[in-house]
Amino acid sequence: MTKIDYVNVSKKYGQEIALRDFSLNVASGELVSILGPSGCGKTTALRILAGFIAPTSGQVLVDGKDVTPIPAEKRGFGMVFQSYSLFPNMTTSQNIEFALKLRKVDSSARVVKIRELLELTNMAEHADKFPHQLSGGQQQRVALARALATEPPILLLDEPLSALDAKVRDQLRDEIRGLQKRLGITTVFVTHDQQEAMAISDRVAVMQSGVVVQSGSPQDLYRNPKNAFVASFVGTTNRLPAIKNGLHWTILGNAVEGPVDGTRGIAYVRPEDIELVSGGQGVIEQASFLGSFVRVTAKVDGQRIVADLPISRAESLSQGLGVSVVIADRNPLIELES
Repeated sequence: MTKIDYVNVSKKYGQEIALRDFSLNVASGELVSILGPSGCGKTTALRILAGFIAPTSGQVLVDGKDVTPIPAEKRGFGMVFQSYSLFPNMTTSQNIEFALKLRKVDSSARVVKIRELLELTNMAEHADKFPHQLSGGQQQRVALARALATEPPILLLDEPLSALDAKVRDQLRDEIRGLQKRLGITTVFVTHDQQEAMAISDRVAVMQSGVVVQSGSPQDLYRNPKNAFVASFVGTTNRLPAIKNGLHWTILGNAVEGPVDGTRGIAYVRPEDIELVSGGQGVIEQASFLGSFVRVTAKVDGQRIVADLPISRAESLSQGLGVSVVIADRNPLIELES
């Protein structure tokens, strides 16, 4: 079992700062996703951990040992890339075996390990196929098997699902999570897809401009975002004007808790925390059936509102109907206006 600690890691490219005092811990056996938009520094953080690039300052500790000066090939981590990176002239089995040959594992042990990994990744029936004969999802399973072949202490995943279509992506995401839990391997997963990060992770570190803005469980990030960036990037949210009225704040006529200071701000309210009630000055603009719920868009006091409602409650809400808003979240994030 292996733990990871980034300690005040920074990376500069000339005047450009890719990482700034980046600190993050990953507990032994934990899967932590680094989530953020393009250019936020998440891939730089992963590549520093892998040993592909050196930090400008700071340390990376593995089980308390500074691995910063150790080259990538001597760290022994498993890595899966977005682009599969399989050898086109090798079969599935040969691609997996390649990593074992590099470690000088004897032939009989290689046969046993290859068989085990083929079963583990559901690729046994494709053992003798070449990459061009495999689907994208199957190729990524081979890449995953190869990364796990040498039983690495740490598994690194660099946007491994982004090149796949939605259905395959969801299936392989669940398979990766199942394998990670079964093997108990410490894993760092980099992605720009918040739904992917929320579904697969024990914890998520949200990055912006080279720093970790907030880290925590998926549930905590969603329900208790630290600031507007996290609230907007992790899931769907409504941005609504909030006004201080005595001891309470009001959002579209709803009294809620809020900051002690300030008189005006922007409240961030999740669609499922909004109820639309027949009768009022607001107007239903659209209702979209999304399987387990209906997403209703309305315009209320000049504000466009998105509400996610159970099908039974949305049946009576038709386009053009007058509605009012009831906010269930009594303590939403409110950022004060400067």
